[in-house]
Amino acid sequence: MRKMSGPDFDDLVDFFDAMAQTKWLNTIHNQLKELTGSWRHKVILDIGCGTGRLLERGKIEASELIGIDLSQEMVEKSRSLLDGGTATSRLLVGDAYKLPLKENHVDVALSTCVMFLLPEPKKGLAEMIRVVKPAGVVAMLNPSPDMSPDSADQFAKLNQMSGFERESLLAWSNVSTKRHRYSDKELDELLTVLGISNIRHIPVLDRLATITIAIK
Repeated sequence: MRKMSGPDFDDLVDFFDAMAQTKWLNTIHNQLKELTGSWRHKVILDIGCGTGRLLERGKIEASELIGIDLSQEMVEKSRSLLDGGTATSRLLVGDAYKLPLKENHVDVALSTCVMFLLPEPKKGLAEMIRVVKPAGVVAMLNPSPDMSPDSADQFAKLNQMSGFERESLLAWSNVSTKRHRYSDKELDELLTVLGISNIRHIPVLDRLATITIAIK
């Protein structure tokens, strides 16, 4: 399985920005933020930040927002989106396997639609956990074993999704079947090996995907 590179995503800025604003993903982002607790005066990291739509939720509340992405174009889009907030923003081109941050640096580390893409997810998770402060929060969104093009299409029909709403969900399902889909047990095993024990899983999209919240 090939590890994706920055240029793979450079031409997808508009697609991912539109996807982050769909009803289905926007709702998940809102839920994920709520589950991570208050961001007031905290340092928030988004690994694979895309165009910064998730981080944008903390531009008035957080003390610092850090976005890291493989794609220079994604980082530039994030920078323009986060301008004007009271939080300090730091947008960096970087690799999930080697985050350009010190240990125990952030209060909340987010990763949505990223860890399932990595050929070595354990390596990415270890880095994510490394940079989180003790008692800090690790939060992820990953497709579950129930995710597939057929199940995503059925979900779209049941929820009367059309146009780009449906197209983007089906695109995510297609990529998911070629990469990783995680059961709660698999996620527990990955995180437990890395020293994390306080773990919750919250199903979303009628169990096609899972939000995972863990405390370091």
